Amino acid sequence: MSGTLAKESMAAKPVIQSTKASRRVSRRKLFDRCFYRLCQFTVLLALMSLVTLIGHILYEGISWLKIDFFLNFTSRFAEQAGIKAAIFGSVWVLFLTSAFAVPLGVSAAIFLEEYAPKKKWVEWVQINIGNLAGMPSIVYGLVGLAVFVRYFNFERSLLAGSLTLGLLILPIIIISSQEAIKAVPLSLREAAYALGARKWQVVFGQVLPASLPGILTGVILSISRAIGETAPLIVIGALSFVAFTPVSIWDEFTVLPIQIYNWASKPQEEFHHLAAAAIIVLLVLLFFMNFIAIYLRQKYQRYKL
Repeated sequence: MSGTLAKESMAAKPVIQSTKASRRVSRRKLFDRCFYRLCQFTVLLALMSLVTLIGHILYEGISWLKIDFFLNFTSRFAEQAGIKAAIFGSVWVLFLTSAFAVPLGVSAAIFLEEYAPKKKWVEWVQINIGNLAGMPSIVYGLVGLAVFVRYFNFERSLLAGSLTLGLLILPIIIISSQEAIKAVPLSLREAAYALGARKWQVVFGQVLPASLPGILTGVILSISRAIGETAPLIVIGALSFVAFTPVSIWDEFTVLPIQIYNWASKPQEEFHHLAAAAIIVLLVLLFFMNFIAIYLRQKYQRYKL
């Protein structure tokens, strides 16, 4: 009798274990479905918020996008105000920031990835570059105020603003360029060395062309961030009311984000419409730059990395 009960209990154990396993699988599937629905809801909520915000901006500012809006300087009267000075200032800042940050950032990435020895000080530099990439932008504004505006006496010039924004995007360019260089297959380098190429020939003849799409993407996205920054330029004293176009790097200036901030802070409803119109222009500019980044990445993708 006892033997029969033992056999029955042994036969029931696999059934119980199978039931428990099926319950665990069911709970995991239920959890997966709930998590999937939660992610869907989060994405949908974010998209709805974005569409609502963009729709509100278009509704407020699309009627103010006229020819005079691009040809006029800012004014105390909303009907006569425009973004001519801000556009010229943004173009100047874009050019000067790129001229300072891009060559320095890409060169630093090449050195750190291809030539720097594997020592402690190199690791320390890499850690600090990563920390600088996550630093709040207003800290760079304080650095620019102390170094470029006061120490070098550049005042509120285009040069001071561009160098400040160049410092802001420099760590991002270095990190993105390093990642693009790392993605180049080792076999490409070894093949070049096997053919008798020297180090600089491998780097500039094989590695850089292969990593060019990633470098260009990182550079353009970094410059897009610089164009949309306001806090560093406000800290160094960039003007919000500029009724002239800068003609040299020593001139005072304003940019689109500062002009938007100035109009949005005014109590008059008309200036809020002007700010919405300027936001539309800035969004189009940023969208265009991101489109260029995607296009260049696809165009110059010569190697399957």
